[in-house]
Amino acid sequence: MSAPAAPVRIVVADDHQIVRSGFTALLGTQPDFTVVGTAEDGAEAVRVCRQTAPDVVLMDVRMPGVDGIEATRQLTSPGSDRPRVVILTTFDLDEYVYDALCAGASGFLLKDVTAEQLFHAVRVIAAGEALLAPTVTRRLISEFARQRPRTDNSRAAGLETLTPRETQVLRLVAEGLSNPEIAARFTVTEETVKTHVSRILAKLGLRDRTQAVVTAYETGLVVPTSREPG
Repeated sequence: MSAPAAPVRIVVADDHQIVRSGFTALLGTQPDFTVVGTAEDGAEAVRVCRQTAPDVVLMDVRMPGVDGIEATRQLTSPGSDRPRVVILTTFDLDEYVYDALCAGASGFLLKDVTAEQLFHAVRVIAAGEALLAPTVTRRLISEFARQRPRTDNSRAAGLETLTPRETQVLRLVAEGLSNPEIAARFTVTEETVKTHVSRILAKLGLRDRTQAVVTAYETGLVVPTSREPG
């Protein structure tokens, strides 16, 4: 019999004590989770994460001093332990959340999330997947990418390393298609699509599908022409 998997190690960072306590209490009800630390601002979040090496960080985006965006950037920079960061926010179409996704966050959750949605999100992120809500995350990325001029030429240059099929797959990922849907589009196996996605992430130096979607919009591979429906 194989040994049970180690619990998912979690840090909760929010400047409101009641939010920290509430999320910590909820997460503590799950046998496969353990909250290894909390923080009330971004600087403390970085410090606590360096000390405890969590798998997942629930990060408030708006905090005094060092905010959640800068804390996310520091925690996901190359060379660090690089926990996966989930942004906590009150507003779905929030420019701060978009900036945090660009800085390396793997997804976001609204603070009025249900307990089951919270548990599912942590497990998805801990498993190495991106927390891409079918419409909300993509709509957020699309909306703010549409409003801003593209300035990151290095990301655009990285697209040149992709094969034509990989470019097609990245475009479909950015448009919100799942691996099974992409597989059906190209009449290939889902495993083949997973391989394409893995190679795309490796070539572009990205962590997950959220980062792939951001890159596709930021580089103009996918051009948002109007506000997407909610």
